[in-house]
Amino acid sequence: MLTLLAFLGAITVLVFIHEFGHYWVARRCGVRVLRFSIGFGKVLYQRQRGDTEWVVSAIPLGGYVRMLDEREDTVPADLRHLAFNYKPVWQRMAIVAAGPLANFLLAIVLYWLLFLHGVPGLKPTLGEVPANTPAAQAQLRAGETLLRIGDDPVPSWQDARWMLLEAALDQPTVQVQGQGSEGSLLTHTLALDSLQPKDLDGDFLAKLGLSLYQPPIAPQVGKFAPDSVAQAAGMQIGDRVLRVDGKAIQDWRDMVAIVSVNAGHSLRIEVLRGGQVTQLAIVPKAESQQGKTIGRLGIGPQIDQAAWDAQWVEVSYPLLPALGQALRKTWETSTVSLTMFGKMILGQVSLKNLSGPVTIADYAGQSAKMGWVAYLGFLALISISLGVLNLLPVPLLDGGHLLYYAAEWIKGSPVSERTWELGQRIGIALIGTLMCFALYNDFSRLVSG
Repeated sequence: MLTLLAFLGAITVLVFIHEFGHYWVARRCGVRVLRFSIGFGKVLYQRQRGDTEWVVSAIPLGGYVRMLDEREDTVPADLRHLAFNYKPVWQRMAIVAAGPLANFLLAIVLYWLLFLHGVPGLKPTLGEVPANTPAAQAQLRAGETLLRIGDDPVPSWQDARWMLLEAALDQPTVQVQGQGSEGSLLTHTLALDSLQPKDLDGDFLAKLGLSLYQPPIAPQVGKFAPDSVAQAAGMQIGDRVLRVDGKAIQDWRDMVAIVSVNAGHSLRIEVLRGGQVTQLAIVPKAESQQGKTIGRLGIGPQIDQAAWDAQWVEVSYPLLPALGQALRKTWETSTVSLTMFGKMILGQVSLKNLSGPVTIADYAGQSAKMGWVAYLGFLALISISLGVLNLLPVPLLDGGHLLYYAAEWIKGSPVSERTWELGQRIGIALIGTLMCFALYNDFSRLVSG
């Protein structure tokens, strides 16, 4: 229910802002707006205010602003000065562009509020750097905290990931500055040209040899799952795991690595309890995760909360710098989105990066569970994506209309009805194809977990 409500709330806000951009500029240009609709299909709610009918419709995946326009209906001669198609071409272009621009403006406002309040993030400190990876060849090392990527400071791990993705799209290498655990300043040249298009679909940082530092977790039992096979076999809260099948365990992750590949196989586990070593025989329960079968004991560790809390930072700025960061974040997100889409068209990046309404709904629910800061960040990101998508020069989208009006401005007369109609058909085919790919990806992610 939370996922559904979060998704409907996000779609309603984003569509309203987009369509209100069209509406507001249309009214400023003297165009009569006949209907403002959130959603498509059957009308669920309607209210007349002035010349405009305000409507909520049954299918919430979009909306529209219907203006007085001779191409859609007959316009009396005495009302032609209020019709969209009788307005100068620059005004029509302004009305069309206002929708996507409203989405960018919403993102700027949301990021501004977030940067003023403070955005939680993880310190950009590196974990182990595997040998023979680009990070190892650049002499990056465990415990090093990233300070700058290129010319830009790195406030958090999330920012580092975004900045490296942006660099990987158009640069073979990038300069990275860090601070070693002993305090020394280090400069590295990190090679990015080893990344393949398919690597950008997932954890491309792992391909580079970069991972986030995580405090060690003692192999001590802190809790049990309701159906824990370990508890059924006699394990108790406070037990410290010493060995699994004779292999010494220093960190909780060491035990997880062994257990996960031994689903259904009996393991001999030695635990320290009250100063005494106790041996247990436990068969890990088989569970499916992302299409693979893994073993689970149904136990959780005792966490050193102070050590984990120390890994968090809060990124915030004063009033004007926060606005500058919001503008920069919106610009960078827009350019990366546009670059990724271009590379998808050229086949340089997989179409698996496309997401449809199911994935968006999933992320809406996840971000809502994390709190209002995460949810507003999600809204800003989707608003930018909606703005970028609508500015693509595809007939049926705002960008396609802008293309028509630009052609009209250059040639001095509107494009023909035949051209307009053909473009609409092409646009429907392209958008339909993209939606099919997006829905296929959505359901593939659901099936694979």
